[in-house]
Amino acid sequence: MKAALFRLLIAIIIAGIATSETRSQHLSDSLAVYLEIAASNNPGVQKKLFEYQAALQKVPQAGSLPDPELSAGVFLKPMELMSGNQVADFQLMQMFPWFGVLRNAKDEMSLMANAKYELSRDTRAQLFYDVQKTWYELFRIQAEGRIAEKNISLLKTIERLTLVRYKSPSSGGVTSQQSVVMSPRPSRELTRGGTSGMQGMDGAASGQAGTAMDSGGSAMPSSSMDTSPGEPGLSGLYIIQIEILGLEDLAESLKIQERTMTARMNSLLNRPPRSPVYVDTVLPAPVLPFTEETIRDSIIANNPMLTMLDYENQSFAARKKMVTGMSYPMVGLGITYSLINKSPMSTSAMNGTDMVMPMVSVTLPVYRKKYRAMEEESVLLQAATEQNYRETVNLLTTELYSAIQMYQEASRRTKLYEKQHNLASDSFDLILKNFSASISSLTDVLRAQQELYEYELKLIESNADLNIAAAWLTRLMASEIK
Repeated sequence: MKAALFRLLIAIIIAGIATSETRSQHLSDSLAVYLEIAASNNPGVQKKLFEYQAALQKVPQAGSLPDPELSAGVFLKPMELMSGNQVADFQLMQMFPWFGVLRNAKDEMSLMANAKYELSRDTRAQLFYDVQKTWYELFRIQAEGRIAEKNISLLKTIERLTLVRYKSPSSGGVTSQQSVVMSPRPSRELTRGGTSGMQGMDGAASGQAGTAMDSGGSAMPSSSMDTSPGEPGLSGLYIIQIEILGLEDLAESLKIQERTMTARMNSLLNRPPRSPVYVDTVLPAPVLPFTEETIRDSIIANNPMLTMLDYENQSFAARKKMVTGMSYPMVGLGITYSLINKSPMSTSAMNGTDMVMPMVSVTLPVYRKKYRAMEEESVLLQAATEQNYRETVNLLTTELYSAIQMYQEASRRTKLYEKQHNLASDSFDLILKNFSASISSLTDVLRAQQELYEYELKLIESNADLNIAAAWLTRLMASEIK
């Protein structure tokens, strides 16, 4: 008995720990956390960072001197000299480029590495935008699913109220046994009786015949579910059930979309596709405390693509200076060492003394066409980069106006739908109360419910679009909007 109680206590403790861990994970998972995970795990961002680090390794390569050259020659048969027999020659030579060539080469590679870094920043900014957009889309899908479930429950409540209203004798309804009987059309005898001998027909007979009297005294066919002229009767219940089936199908479709969007989000985070992604139930409206001119200036100053093109332009200018220096002679300094053995036939005082000879070499860049072509190539690449910069500015400006339009439209629609939703909610509550009191018709209730549902969906969609537009502006500005 004690062992069973102990195992039960352990199970409760483990379940409590698992619940607390799940709750803490839910609280710790937010959009900011997902952005950090994406920045550290996304393969595309990591690839760009590795390319940047590889480009940094080119800087010391470009700024280094050419490797020195060592040459050696050995005589198979010693050469006889006046001062002995020469056995071998050793020569060491180091070439030095013209002044500034190495410095400009380092500048070019350093600027190209900076351009690679800006490209990695642009990839990171695009990733952040994709994560935020996916997260907001996931919020919209989940919110629409919750709204659909709420409306299903609401329609089922209306269905119950309708049944109660039509079955209640006080509302002119019928008993539960009669509620499923429909009188599609009155018989000819009853119709003739209703037109010629109505005075002799009492209320019980008219109730058994299934006809009703209008204000003009004529007989009208009536369903056993109808309570008053113009009411949909049993067809109204069918309409409610059709609406419920449609919303249930929509809820299932939204669950499929949620799984797809969750897989997309986990792909951006480089996680398994079925890992849970938590989304807030309430999405606050972002604030854009910038003017149009301020945003455009921020884009010009901070956008990674423009900064990258600026670095590329500077690197081509440094390459032109490097090519100009390469067109001048290179100077080489070296030394030659001759190994000489003693000769028995020589009487020279230097017999057997090794010889050391300093050397100087100079390259002769006589093929000027090659260097002129290299300089012209740098100039043309620089001009192409300038045009690319202007084109990118124009494209970013177009994106800016599109994002601002999306933000303003979403902000306007959000304010409008909030007001319409509040009015539709108050109207629906009033109509539902009147329907419970047999004042409003079922058609009015369904119409008000449909309007409220549409405004809820529009409000969710506009709120998601508003946050996506703010994320788009953040991506263009390469800054944070709170």
